[in-house]
Amino acid sequence: MYKTIIVDDEKGCRDTLENLLKEFPNIEIVAIVNSIALAQETIKNLQPHLVFLDIEMPGGTGFELLEVFNPINFDIIFTTAYDQYAIKAIKYSALDYLLKPIDPTELEETINRFSSKKHDQDLINNQFKTLLNNIGGETSHQKIAIPDGEGISFVKIADITHFQSDGSYTYMHLIGNKKPTLISKPIGDYQEMLENESFIRIHRSYLVNIQHVEKYIKGDGGYTIMSDGTKIEVSRRKKVDFIQALSTL
Repeated sequence: MYKTIIVDDEKGCRDTLENLLKEFPNIEIVAIVNSIALAQETIKNLQPHLVFLDIEMPGGTGFELLEVFNPINFDIIFTTAYDQYAIKAIKYSALDYLLKPIDPTELEETINRFSSKKHDQDLINNQFKTLLNNIGGETSHQKIAIPDGEGISFVKIADITHFQSDGSYTYMHLIGNKKPTLISKPIGDYQEMLENESFIRIHRSYLVNIQHVEKYIKGDGGYTIMSDGTKIEVSRRKKVDFIQALSTL
């Protein structure tokens, strides 16, 4: 059984989530609280395995609550109304979240992921450190969680030169690294995640960081030379969008 705490200032949301969680025999709700201050005290006293944490609440945010705990020895599933900035930061850290109103199917998928994963406390703390860094830090210092063959690496977004598609897998190229990192996710996932971070799809096989474009050579589609010396073809279909993106630099 996983001891679970619900933290949400809206009674309707608390009641809904409580009723939905009753369908999961491995989840034991040990407390339901409505404020950051109560959550801090309750977590310290009850030592839960899992906390469902609302992000926006009177008296502080769910992110601010995390800063109190060092190390963090419990998992968190964020619950939130749509907040693009917060959701982006959560995705970058490879953490789970649920949008309100909570969909029962999405809740089931999230609980299944939580139940099946390894509860590595060092990894959890690195994920939350990355989250807090991205929320409060400069854009140039933002990091993204990358699943590699050994687990999860936390990489500065600014150090990524480009992604290269390989079917349902992706190679990530970092400045200064001769050997790319193989990721077990399709390139489209990173296109969606990084669309507002200077990354642009210039070919079906390539997603590039325009901050690392050294030169564009004209042609039918042309090609670009990256800061690591890599030459990458620009498809005719993507040429106009790419040139437009370069003009914003």
